Amino acid sequence: MRVFEPITINGMRVKNRFVRSATAEGLAAPDGSATDRLEAAMKRLAMGEVGLVISGHAYVEKRGQAGPWQLGVHTPDMEPGIARLARAVHAYGGRFVVQLAHAGCRAATEHSGEPAVGPSALAGSEDPKAPLCRPMEAEDLARLEAAFGTAAALCREAGADGVQIHAAHGYGLSQFLSPRTNRRLGAYGGSLANRARLLLEVIWAIRGRVGPDYPVLVKLNSDDFIEGGLSAEESRQVVHWLAGAGADAVELSGGTFDSGRLSPIRPGRIALPDGEAYYREAARAVKAEGLPIPVLLVGGIRSLPTAEDLVASGAADMVALSRPLIREPGLVARWKGGQDAPSACVSDNLCFVPLRRGEGVSCLTELREKKRAGQAQEARI
Repeated sequence: MRVFEPITINGMRVKNRFVRSATAEGLAAPDGSATDRLEAAMKRLAMGEVGLVISGHAYVEKRGQAGPWQLGVHTPDMEPGIARLARAVHAYGGRFVVQLAHAGCRAATEHSGEPAVGPSALAGSEDPKAPLCRPMEAEDLARLEAAFGTAAALCREAGADGVQIHAAHGYGLSQFLSPRTNRRLGAYGGSLANRARLLLEVIWAIRGRVGPDYPVLVKLNSDDFIEGGLSAEESRQVVHWLAGAGADAVELSGGTFDSGRLSPIRPGRIALPDGEAYYREAARAVKAEGLPIPVLLVGGIRSLPTAEDLVASGAADMVALSRPLIREPGLVARWKGGQDAPSACVSDNLCFVPLRRGEGVSCLTELREKKRAGQAQEARI
């Protein structure tokens, strides 16, 4: 099957086409450093034959922290922890990429201790959900770009195989891309070219620190699925600019936390196969334009036949999984071994309940099913 064939991204050879899409684990220490539990989570994914493991979003500066127990790559003290995670994945033949992120206006100021900064001050605007946020000034933009570059250099020194820039889901760089959240005038607002400027400058800042031969990926919304947000047409244009700026691959996702049922973590059971691969057509449209970089596709992929069809048909070069690997870290290994039943994930999003309690992300539904099964067995005895 094509989905089990290797692929190379800027010299990084990945043994198959399966990706663990960046997922907030909630398993880092309060200071952002890696822990034994986070290392064990990365190890389980690599043991489960996931070819490319991408870490949960890691903040590049303290004021870009999105929440508690989030991984950090913001100080030199974080390097030993990143090295631990890389070694855990490498031990089982996987590749490890760190997702670099800045929460922008969605920053958790109670944890960062600093005011949130983003493209625009939206509080009090027509958007009732808009957070209090100070518009970035020139020195803030320069600081952010430098932070991404420094974090990427740290990851390279630590032995990570690459980095991924988080520019999706309504976080900092996604906020700049969206006309809904970017109300700036001047060089970083207004036209799409201006709204994409910061993202491209982040790529150049990273390249200036790691050179041309280190894999740099980008996660991008194919569509914000919200009025006034980044459109599908605009997203395709941004992908062109990313390829020209030196990005080595793009992962297509979609939606923001304000997009309702079209958010990145859509709730509800997925009909197989017709309801799978939310952003399939967006990926096809990007691939049809003949860009020279691989396209990774995440969102609603639950079965091996769909994963294989995406790769074999040329809709995507790699398939990325998030919630299915929370439910079953060994899913890819099971499929590879011939047990091709779809993922048992029911997309109820209960996996985030223990995350919010500070216990780390895990499949609460699976735990409840096991408990009911145990109770039923006791009743039979």
